Amino acid sequence: MDFKWLNEGAITQTKDRIEIIAPPQTDFFCGSIDECEEGILPESLCNAPYYYTEIEGDFVLKVKVSHEFKDTYDSASVMVMKDLTCWAKCCFELTDFGTHAAVSVVTKGDSDDANGCNLEGNTAWLQVCRVGNNFAFHYSVDGVNFYMMRYFHLPAEPTIKVGLLAQAPVGKGGIRIYENLSIEKRTVKNIRAGK
Repeated sequence: MDFKWLNEGAITQTKDRIEIIAPPQTDFFCGSIDECEEGILPESLCNAPYYYTEIEGDFVLKVKVSHEFKDTYDSASVMVMKDLTCWAKCCFELTDFGTHAAVSVVTKGDSDDANGCNLEGNTAWLQVCRVGNNFAFHYSVDGVNFYMMRYFHLPAEPTIKVGLLAQAPVGKGGIRIYENLSIEKRTVKNIRAGK
């Protein structure tokens, strides 16, 4: 498959392993900053390295991700994108509650933000399924049994950008590791189950 960059980053590739450097203060999030007394609200940023290919029609992407979970919102993520105002990402992230979690963001103009299940360790599998303009994000701890974290609709074109996103919104950055990446052009029978 032919991969391209949006916000070109530093990458190292071997047969089944891709390492992308997440630079400091990089993210994809489109929202307004509201005042709050405590906590960190995401800034509006679209500057994280995104290594993508373009896929027409239905597909299933799977990849094993890991990183060191140093700073809040550090994440190894996968993203589907129509354009800079219409996209969604599935993240294995260090949350602002100090957990390692499957997190999702869907953007149709403004971004939402949803923490999913907390997971043990620094490694997880992420999956994205597309059926028409319906999408689902799944996570797995073993690469076999996947569980839905998000089902949503995007007003996308038949061809959409699909790929790997390395983010460090508030931290100093670091290596994000993606292993055993597969993208299959097929239609799942049950999008919620991801199979």
